[in-house]
Amino acid sequence: MSTTDTDTAAGKEAGTPPEGGATAEERELGAAESQLSTAPAEEINIPSLGPLGWARWFWRQLTSMRVALLLLLLLSLATIPGSLVPQTSIDQLKVQDFQERHPTLTPIYEKLQLFHVYSSVWFSAIYLLLFISLIGCIVPRTWQFVGQLRSRPPAAPRRMTRLPAYTTWRSEAEPEQVLAAARKIMKGRRFRAHASGDAVAAEKGYLREVGNLLFHIALIVLLVSFAAGQLWKTEGSSLVTEGGGFSNSLTQYDDIKTGQLFNSDDLAPFGFQLDRFTATYERSGPQMRTPRTFRADVTYWDGAEGASRKTSIEVNKPLEISGYKVFLLNHGYSPVVTIRDGKGNVVHQGPVVGLPIDGANLTESMVIKVPDYRDKNGKKDQIGFQGQFLPTWVRSQGMFSVFPALDNPTLVLTAYHGSLGVDGGTPQSVYQLDKSRMKQFKESDGKTKFARALSVGDTMKLPNGAGTLSFDGVKEWASFQISHKPGDQGALIGAVVALVGLAGSLFIQRRRVWVRAVTGDDGTTVVEMAGLGRSEYAKLPEELADLAVRLQADAPPAPEAEADPESGRESTQESGKGSDENPSKDSSPESASDTADPADPAEGARA
Repeated sequence: MSTTDTDTAAGKEAGTPPEGGATAEERELGAAESQLSTAPAEEINIPSLGPLGWARWFWRQLTSMRVALLLLLLLSLATIPGSLVPQTSIDQLKVQDFQERHPTLTPIYEKLQLFHVYSSVWFSAIYLLLFISLIGCIVPRTWQFVGQLRSRPPAAPRRMTRLPAYTTWRSEAEPEQVLAAARKIMKGRRFRAHASGDAVAAEKGYLREVGNLLFHIALIVLLVSFAAGQLWKTEGSSLVTEGGGFSNSLTQYDDIKTGQLFNSDDLAPFGFQLDRFTATYERSGPQMRTPRTFRADVTYWDGAEGASRKTSIEVNKPLEISGYKVFLLNHGYSPVVTIRDGKGNVVHQGPVVGLPIDGANLTESMVIKVPDYRDKNGKKDQIGFQGQFLPTWVRSQGMFSVFPALDNPTLVLTAYHGSLGVDGGTPQSVYQLDKSRMKQFKESDGKTKFARALSVGDTMKLPNGAGTLSFDGVKEWASFQISHKPGDQGALIGAVVALVGLAGSLFIQRRRVWVRAVTGDDGTTVVEMAGLGRSEYAKLPEELADLAVRLQADAPPAPEAEADPESGRESTQESGKGSDENPSKDSSPESASDTADPADPAEGARA
């Protein structure tokens, strides 16, 4: 049985809701508010028991926005152990040192996979669930939004006075003229407007939902980009001395870390040569020894037959080539030496790279190994040198440099002979000398250990005619990091799109405006305007007032009627004040009754 307006009014007076549990006004307002958002409707129906019902329930929970936000929070929390605990994919030596210092925690951390967080099972599970949740949430909302774009705004509610922003006036313009002017104004203000009966329905702010969808799509792009960067990444380092070069092949890397899907054939063919390294330092004041110039001048080429070009690499100004970035990391010195054996033959000549042991003043530990060596009698032997290189040596300050620049370069070495241990096939560090099977040279007295401090141009003669070592000069070396992450550009685009989408969803408000124009009992046109926002929109009344002012240019308010001196009654005021506010004592049918419909066109001015 249908419910009439009279029944509804009676039900309201009696305090009991009509059939259906909601008043007609509430149902009309609900229809006006419908489809202002693409958020899925909350369902409280409990699924039936069984695999299909539980699967449906689990999918609805996984694709809900609250679960997506929870997974995003869990993903953020999951990255904390990766920042606090050393990771095998970043620094294996730090992991080994941590394990040696924490023998009790190490087994627990290994079971929890805390030494390789980003490839662990639990991190991957959170990552994949978030990915699926976002897709399952975005796809239906996108289709729903497309359907809203193809549909029209709903018709005007019968009682527009119920809406949060409302205004009305009477005009002598024809209703058709008012509606045509309203539609023109709405379209001029970029509203989607169409005529529906005696009203014009308009809607604006669709970019809010576009921004919301863009934000979530950007999150997916970020997830995919991060995954691609980890699966196909290439990150390694190489130390290059002035005059030397680097080509992008596995053998040229001092150390390299790659993703699980990396293939050596994917390495782009490029290379560079270090022409010159320039470093200057602050010589006084609180910032003494601070680098002022730190630049590597290189010649690079892109492709096997690419033309050579010159450029400079500085800190935070990497060389970008073939999708790779070459960063300048560190700097040091390579003393140039010439070693002759006991027969006078050159057995080694060139720069020797040292291991920095003093980051501020660039003191370096030096090791030189000569496996093919002959003494003065022509007998095969192996010889090794160990010591330090000091860019600026002050004898009274000990065996450490006092300044990082080459003010007084000094090479301090002692010599050993015997077996270097390189013939056993076991790999050795070039920065360490195994002296377990070697003997140190002695001075002529047979007791004092042999050692020399050499300046540039000096020559050290080994005892008993065993050979010489000449300190010819100093070259500089630079350490470079070569990094390739294919997801970097996608991550940047995703981050920018996410910010744009978030700004749109926060600052753009979706709202609807209705304009109704009908002929009143007195022959004038009753114009009603009302607005409704997606959420609390403080500027909605202001915007509605601006639209009303524009519409009044085509539908000006009717002039106020003069009071009738005989009857003493006043006509309806232009401001919208009716007989409800100034009730007449006359009991004629024109008087407002207690049950008058405030949304009735004839009563619109009184509402």
